[in-house]
Amino acid sequence: MRPDGDRRAFLAAGLVGAAGVGLGAAGASAYHASAEENPERTAPIPTEEELDKRRIVGEARESFYGPHQAGIAEPPLAHGVFIALGLRPETDRSGLERMLRLLSDDAARLTQGRAPLADTEPELADAPARLRVMFALGEKAVALAGVEPPSWLRPLPAFEIDRLEDRWSGGDVLIALQSDDPIALAHAQRMLLKDSRAFCTLTWVQKGFRNARFAAPTGSQRNLFGQIDGTVNPEGSGLDTHVWINDGPFAGGCSMVVRRIAMDVDEWDRADRVAREFSVGRRMSDGSPLAGGPGENGEADFAAKDKHGFHVIGEYSHMRRARLADDGTHHENEQILRRPFNYDDAPTGSEISNTGLIFVSYQRDVDEQFVPMQQRLSDGDLLNTWTTPIGSAVFVVLPGCREGGFVGQSLFQR
Repeated sequence: MRPDGDRRAFLAAGLVGAAGVGLGAAGASAYHASAEENPERTAPIPTEEELDKRRIVGEARESFYGPHQAGIAEPPLAHGVFIALGLRPETDRSGLERMLRLLSDDAARLTQGRAPLADTEPELADAPARLRVMFALGEKAVALAGVEPPSWLRPLPAFEIDRLEDRWSGGDVLIALQSDDPIALAHAQRMLLKDSRAFCTLTWVQKGFRNARFAAPTGSQRNLFGQIDGTVNPEGSGLDTHVWINDGPFAGGCSMVVRRIAMDVDEWDRADRVAREFSVGRRMSDGSPLAGGPGENGEADFAAKDKHGFHVIGEYSHMRRARLADDGTHHENEQILRRPFNYDDAPTGSEISNTGLIFVSYQRDVDEQFVPMQQRLSDGDLLNTWTTPIGSAVFVVLPGCREGGFVGQSLFQR
């Protein structure tokens, strides 16, 4: 015999369920009647052109397996999310290995349009839209795996311009996702967080975007200042020289810097075009240097001077500070692969904008390649007038894996 309270709850649930069935049946009848009376309201049969577009975008797939993880050498996709996790105190070396095995299996399935084993919404996995999943580790996680962390795997030096916030900084494990479809991205994020929660807690999430596929000409994206952003990246054999680690347990991986840069677009509005171009050292129209070759990839002429004897590409322009050392020389090894994403979050308080850049760079060695460049920018970049770094993290991107293996395998099976 059920207690009275349980019986009442049971009966109430039954009544609600019966009502739901009745409403569902009524709704279905109404829908079919409406469809018969208004055949134009039924879903149209997709045309061949529409099906082709779905195949090109929604059903496009990229392999999860390979010597390098996807999402570094390839041009970035329209949507990205970067998820930093903190290891739980009880997670040990074997737990970290189990997590990487599990997440690698999830990623291998999701990138191919197949649902992970525990997926309760498998239909959301059908259209990956070139989904990419990448894993990286912080200093603590590498040490937990029993591997000596690289000397550069630590927080960046304190830069004078930084106003770092804990909510956008640090992390033991990083999951980076990209896709041309935000639904595929959200589903992958949900699945990977569900399967990592026994081992990690959430530290921060940063969501960014770029141009939609086919929406803009080829070339680097524009940031929300309107500037072409991400020019002069290493490619081809330059990746072997400047990006990929060549030996040791991280061979095939690289270092990764994530910086959240707040952009004061309201003050930027007050700057005229001349001031904007002078601060960057490039033309807003096409990204070409103020002196030098045409186009965003044109070679800059840093020696060129105007009729008053001043450098056309100013001493404190972003371009000059990033490219040249204080003595005016260019250090060939100071090349990084930049893969930025824009963000535009909901304003808070009296703000009318909350806009910025998720700056992401990949390089072989943070200390040799990134830090000297960032130090010069901190010391005297005119763009600092309108930008403020509010988040910072450094990770090592793990090598790719073969089918049947898992990302991070080289750390555990040496």
